[in-house]
Amino acid sequence: MKNSAFDLSTQNNDFTSKIVVGLERISEVFRLLLWEHSKVIGLSPIQIQILLFVDYHDESLCNVSYLAKEFNVSKPTISDAVKVLKLKKLIEKHTSTIDRRAYSILITTAGQKITLEAKNFTDPIYKLVNALPQTKQSNLFQTISSLILQLNKTGVLEVQRMCYNCQFHSKKEGTHFCSLLGKTLLEADIRLDCPEFELK
Repeated sequence: MKNSAFDLSTQNNDFTSKIVVGLERISEVFRLLLWEHSKVIGLSPIQIQILLFVDYHDESLCNVSYLAKEFNVSKPTISDAVKVLKLKKLIEKHTSTIDRRAYSILITTAGQKITLEAKNFTDPIYKLVNALPQTKQSNLFQTISSLILQLNKTGVLEVQRMCYNCQFHSKKEGTHFCSLLGKTLLEADIRLDCPEFELK
């Protein structure tokens, strides 16, 4: 059996392990930044993530089932978070006219005020990435987008709405094309979260 990437004797002699541990440390930074904001705002990290998602995404995606897949947590975890947000009047439920048991989640004005405070929690990372030369940013984006796609294909990430897996995307001779927009896409045009995404 392969040794853990956290085993220093493995890590220090295996370049892939070093990269994996590096990614894990960066994920810790995201968690830390979100926790810092959650303490100031008085909400849990998942509650903040739900508010941000609901504020920026179409109502059709804002339901318990989809949010559970989006954040890779159980439906009860999302349901509990939604109950608290509703109690604090940060969201409201919109009951389906077809199925009275189903509902979508809408953000309230009070909820939008919270997202204004929380939406830039990633600023410290943004500033560092933004300071990189354009070629390094481009290489980093290609690596990240490729990893996301592969993690989705292997079932580790359940949800992704990126161009590469969209029915409107095609690639010929290294050139990306979106049939919905009717245009060639540069690497910088590739979206990780597209509102018009439709699974291939």
